[in-house]
Amino acid sequence: MSDKDKSNGKTGNGVSDAFVEAWADNYFLKTRSIVSHFGDIPVTYAVFMRRPVLFTPRLMIEWLEKMAVERGAEFKIEPNYQEGDWVGAGEPLMYISGPFVHLVDLETIYLQKLGAACVAAYNAYTMCMGLPNVAFLAMDCRHCAGTEMAEMMAYAASVGSEAARRRANVKGFVANATNATAHFFGQDSGKGTMPHAVIGYAGSTIRAAEMYVEVFPDSPLTVLVDYYGLEVTDALTVCHRFHDKAMAGDITVRLDTHGGRFIEGLDPQRSYAVLERHVPDAIRRYRNEMELRFLTGTGVSAAAIYHMREQLDQAGYTSVKILVSSGFGVNKCKVMADLDAPIDMVGTGSFLPDNWPETYATADVVSYDGRPSVKVGREFLLQK
Repeated sequence: MSDKDKSNGKTGNGVSDAFVEAWADNYFLKTRSIVSHFGDIPVTYAVFMRRPVLFTPRLMIEWLEKMAVERGAEFKIEPNYQEGDWVGAGEPLMYISGPFVHLVDLETIYLQKLGAACVAAYNAYTMCMGLPNVAFLAMDCRHCAGTEMAEMMAYAASVGSEAARRRANVKGFVANATNATAHFFGQDSGKGTMPHAVIGYAGSTIRAAEMYVEVFPDSPLTVLVDYYGLEVTDALTVCHRFHDKAMAGDITVRLDTHGGRFIEGLDPQRSYAVLERHVPDAIRRYRNEMELRFLTGTGVSAAAIYHMREQLDQAGYTSVKILVSSGFGVNKCKVMADLDAPIDMVGTGSFLPDNWPETYATADVVSYDGRPSVKVGREFLLQK
């Protein structure tokens, strides 16, 4: 541990008294001083959330165990569920017992490691269950508020994905975009090929593909096709240029068209026509405004995906895959599932919680020196 970590707790791995003193709520620090002055007692905390979640406790528990070692204390951590289990709103997720003086100031930090991960896992699970035949790539890191959050979100996606696999035959999250968290998905490194910047650097989509293949000749090629607004033209050009790869299924077209325009060849009328050809019943049912946008709107709509699949197949490239990105959260995945959109992979960070107050985990002491006690209205937390 560095001298700086010892002095102010602002760097290092977060497992130190200095770190806790720097980042814990001050009233917990004062409570620790009071308990130290008047005498320590054993206590039990109940931890819960106010909405249904998937239980995603590993990072929290690992940190608590390390802090117990750091303080020479013993904590008894009793999860009420297995990792990945569904938990209803208000149900105690776990009980944590130990010396009050060693537990009281840890609450701020261990709750930070739990709530958002539980909600993100719930979202990831829902997306995987909705699109069981689609592989997911976690691309959440760029949307996270720092690397600690990025670790939590990658872990959450892996928990939600694994829970879906246990329940059904889904592909789920097969990889992610960064090396640091690839282990959560059973990978040695992050996955990905090219950002838009490579295409701008190369000067054309085909040249970017050529550069990539020259540097990574044995790697499958995933090519972005929206940079110049010529999604279909550039996709087919790359397939023609690397015909053998295309026929072998080693080319994936990534649709990432932003919401300000339709992909090449589509407008509102043509979008409806595409869906009429492939899933006519789906567009005749009642749809709200959000669903209509996902069906036939700008960006990566269901019509855009069917249109790209149609153009690739007509050109003989039936083995070329389609990866979609841009806002593929729970609701968009539900719409795509309803239409059986021809998606091979979804690249997304949109399993991240979009209603942050729902991520707040809470801990209450429910036993003081063996005496059950909790504030009025929280009696449901008492150990049975």
